[in-house]
Amino acid sequence: MIKVQNLRKSFGSNVAVDDLSFEVKKGEVLGFLGPNGAGKSTTMRMITGYITPDSGDAILGDHSIVDEPEAAKSIIGYLPENAPSYPDMDVQGFLRFAAEIRGMDGAERDKSVDHAIEVCSLESVRRQNIDTLSKGFTHRTCLAQSILHDPEVLILDEPTDGLDPNQKHDARQLIKRLGETKAIIFSTHILEEVEAACSRAIIIDQGRIVANGTPEELKKQSKTNRLDDLFRELTVSDTKQKEAA
Repeated sequence: MIKVQNLRKSFGSNVAVDDLSFEVKKGEVLGFLGPNGAGKSTTMRMITGYITPDSGDAILGDHSIVDEPEAAKSIIGYLPENAPSYPDMDVQGFLRFAAEIRGMDGAERDKSVDHAIEVCSLESVRRQNIDTLSKGFTHRTCLAQSILHDPEVLILDEPTDGLDPNQKHDARQLIKRLGETKAIIFSTHILEEVEAACSRAIIIDQGRIVANGTPEELKKQSKTNRLDDLFRELTVSDTKQKEAA
């Protein structure tokens, strides 16, 4: 469903993503882990066609994001970090607007909006302006826009960032349910997210994959059988990088 093939991206002399390759199948939620600056967001922006790779490609379904960007994007739902919205719109109005951008109108649009509101538990704030919502409901609204067209692929960049513990729990459970029928990449630096919502995880550091496996497989790679200890063993902190330089 998602095939990332030798993606590379540099910004000046800084190599953000370095020859990255992996696959995500339908029915998988892939946790995409790494410290800040590891290349997670850059990778997801290349997969979704937001930025162009220096080399490599991402195949979404049967479509290349490099050679067939419109076809590839049509099957993607994307929730970027700090997802934008229109605070003066109410939830329903914003979702209708997003659906129309996707080419829906009339009964198809209304059905898609109603379904997204139901899936993301937004009925109680359907008519409420976005600028009056809690952060949890705002996140759900932004997630709802990403599933309006029932995409085969979901790319979620830090979808629980800034949420309280109850909101994080709800978001993880929702992502897990959506992952039963879709291929999902779920970027996070919160290790407990992996066991809570992901069927498999990749750890990247300095733009390269340093571990790949199920949560249980990854824990077994650590001497302490703890994912957080493995993460520290495999990733290089900013402080250590500066000291080495």
